[in-house]
Amino acid sequence: MSVFEAADFDNHDEVVFVNDETVGLKAIIAVHNINRGPGLGGMRMRPYKNSKEALQDVLRLSKGMTYKAAMMDVKLGGAKSVVIGDPRKDKTPELLAAMAEAIDHLGGRYIAGEDIGTNPLDMKELKKGTQYVSCLREEDGGLGDPAPITALGTMHAIKAGLNHCNNSVDLNGVHVAVQGVGNVGEDVCRQLSEAGAKITISDVYPDVVERVAKQYNADVVAPEEIYDVDADVFSPCAIGAIVNDDTISRLKVKIIAGSANNQLATEAHGQQLAEKGIVYLPDYVANGGGNIVCAAEWYKEGFGGVLAQVAKIYDTCTEILEYAKTNNTATNFAANKIAEERFQN
Repeated sequence: MSVFEAADFDNHDEVVFVNDETVGLKAIIAVHNINRGPGLGGMRMRPYKNSKEALQDVLRLSKGMTYKAAMMDVKLGGAKSVVIGDPRKDKTPELLAAMAEAIDHLGGRYIAGEDIGTNPLDMKELKKGTQYVSCLREEDGGLGDPAPITALGTMHAIKAGLNHCNNSVDLNGVHVAVQGVGNVGEDVCRQLSEAGAKITISDVYPDVVERVAKQYNADVVAPEEIYDVDADVFSPCAIGAIVNDDTISRLKVKIIAGSANNQLATEAHGQQLAEKGIVYLPDYVANGGGNIVCAAEWYKEGFGGVLAQVAKIYDTCTEILEYAKTNNTATNFAANKIAEERFQN
């Protein structure tokens, strides 16, 4: 498939294919838009079925980062990278060193951070080969793992949705179905548990879901059954495209707010959610907390203003909901319109 013919190409500034057979590296780096600043985005590692699936993912993710940076009002653009491979089996220091070299060749147009399949220790390894890395631990010169801050932003989005539906942000007794309990999803569960919410979780890794369920007194369902849970909130915190033709009819929730990127399979599914009466808080707003902390790290601004800026995610979600109501449009279209006015000028 030609990149230019890909449905999600959307006039990306640059798409780089990386291949290093000596270390088993096959990766794609996509820079979508850098009008507001360098493109910061996580390095995702997954055992994609093929290069077409990987390309589609990185194009959608990098575009989402452009919109996220605009909505978080940080001096960044949008970019992303994906590495084809199983992070539990294929990730090696040699592979990370080769990826660092590829990132360095872009000269700062792309700044890497953690994502699904990578973590702050991987960012430390990348830093050995390139300066264009963020999301580092404090002991490595960064502001720490951004996952808890991403989860905090997701909580603000959930509360904005609850206030819209219930005129209350009280989570006590609210039932939340969390899909994926990795770095961010687990912290969402922690914060929900502390707030007194009822939690149902699913994850593809049985050992992880068992540990999280025990720690936060959560109910467990099989990965495919999470869409059928009768809950107040559905919080997708794993992979994208999970709101689609197959799942929308099964959802029994009032609100969708989670940390996963590209939750809608297509923009049309946002309209379908609106027609069904489900309040959708656009993912690139709900998961924007990590972007804020990584931007503060990159620009050496310190942690001082991060929490206050993340708290504004609640206000941004409220702005989107009001715009959608006033203009009789779905929330994803409302958010896109607001973001485009910010990064296209």
